[in-house]
Amino acid sequence: MDTEEIFPIVNNDGQVIGKASRTECHDRTFLLHPVVHLHLFNPEGELYLQKRPMHKQIQPGKWDTSVGGHVDYGEDIETALFRETREELGIKDFTPEFLQKYIFRSKVETELVYVYKTTYNGCITPDKEEIEEGRFWTLQQIKKEMGTDVFTPNFEQEILRLSFLENIF
Repeated sequence: MDTEEIFPIVNNDGQVIGKASRTECHDRTFLLHPVVHLHLFNPEGELYLQKRPMHKQIQPGKWDTSVGGHVDYGEDIETALFRETREELGIKDFTPEFLQKYIFRSKVETELVYVYKTTYNGCITPDKEEIEEGRFWTLQQIKKEMGTDVFTPNFEQEILRLSFLENIF
């Protein structure tokens, strides 16, 4: 029998103040829980995006951040980042650079998002259960598709926040 994932509940600074199930966190309780995002660039400066499968509860069929996932209760942020990257893309060896953290509130949840980037030139093996497809996009291709319902709202808001992309967006 599968047990439901348990997430830490945090304050705005990221300090753990409790715990709750995935269902509780995604049921319009708006309990603040941490997630990790990784923006994976190739050496040419293209950004890898994943397309969310249709079975996902939130934003099915939309293109999203290279890697994104929840932090498990008792897990630190970087451990979650490496776990999610391994699970979603099969990548174990990369050097993450922390960019920022911010609070994102959707119609069903509130997340404390820890954002990282990396440049990677190795093999990517997307998990077919988690990712419908994945590919590299130029920043110009991303800019052209912004606001057309191709991307998740979270991705669009986040890409506009990233100061190193200001000259593109």
